[in-house]
Amino acid sequence: MAAGPLTIVVMGVSGSGKSTVGRAVADRLGWRYVEGDDLHPPANVEKMRSGQPLTDDDRWPWLDWVADAIREQDVDTVFTCSALKRSYRDRLRNSNPGVRFAFLAVAEDVLRERLEQRAGHYMPPSLLASQLQALEPLEPDEPGLTVTGSGDPNQAAERIGDVLA
Repeated sequence: MAAGPLTIVVMGVSGSGKSTVGRAVADRLGWRYVEGDDLHPPANVEKMRSGQPLTDDDRWPWLDWVADAIREQDVDTVFTCSALKRSYRDRLRNSNPGVRFAFLAVAEDVLRERLEQRAGHYMPPSLLASQLQALEPLEPDEPGLTVTGSGDPNQAAERIGDVLA
């Protein structure tokens, strides 16, 4: 068991339900909630808004900000962060030994439909392919679990809370 606060990072590609499920996990557990997208620098947001995928060089500063925010937590917290690659998750996990990941697995056709119906978000559906290409699902030796992000978000939140909290 971790010595300090626990952190659950709800992860996955855009449209997987990270924000919805993350809020539901935080509400269910009575934990703080932090939206990782809010920590993106304006240049990253503009790049994505214009339809350009982020590179590792674009993501590293953002991941460092997320890691710093995790490190600064003094209470159990749920974060959302795409955390697409193992190296990204390693960077987040190095910030706090209490970090656990909840990967929301969703079929590509469901993701595409969600992104096409979503309004008011800077991430266009055209970037889904680049996220799926970069995605490295959780490996067995990583702390966390994989849940479906296709069904009821409350069921996903319940499973995440039961296993990771």
